[in-house]
Amino acid sequence: MRKWNALISMGIIVLFLIHAITGGLQLAGIIGGGNPVLKVLAWIMLVMIAAHVVIGIKLTADSLLACKKAGVSYFKENKLFWTRRISGFATIIFVLLHVILFMGNTSAGAYRLNLFATPQLVVMIFFVVSVAVHVLTNIKPLMIALGQKGLKEFVTDILLVISAFLIFSGIAFVIYYIRWL
Repeated sequence: MRKWNALISMGIIVLFLIHAITGGLQLAGIIGGGNPVLKVLAWIMLVMIAAHVVIGIKLTADSLLACKKAGVSYFKENKLFWTRRISGFATIIFVLLHVILFMGNTSAGAYRLNLFATPQLVVMIFFVVSVAVHVLTNIKPLMIALGQKGLKEFVTDILLVISAFLIFSGIAFVIYYIRWL
């Protein structure tokens, strides 16, 4: 199950990067919206996220049962474990809000929302932060699960690329917000 979760996670990351690039370019007004292929990829990513959540809940439940059997939880020693779970839960909430906020329409080749004011901008910035925390705390175990060797340099490269995409996404949200003013 962990191997499937790792493969699903890599798929989510790849689709997320595609979504971040194209969505950021649309928000910044560089490309038009309404591409049906991108919409299908976004829905595929959402299904993969749902599978990842289900597997994550199962693995978390297994861990909690093992703690209960052992009679010791070692909460302080497992802060990273809980950071991963809490950031995942936060990301779920923000993914749902993201889907709700960006269910707009396309008119005259431009993607339009009903409203994108300060609260929506704040929610999207928190979304970017929650994804960053979740990816940063999980990238090393993901690479281990996929059998990647020479982790330090590889993980650093991946984190650099993902960080650049997250900054790009955050900037695109701010540009889109400014365009609403």
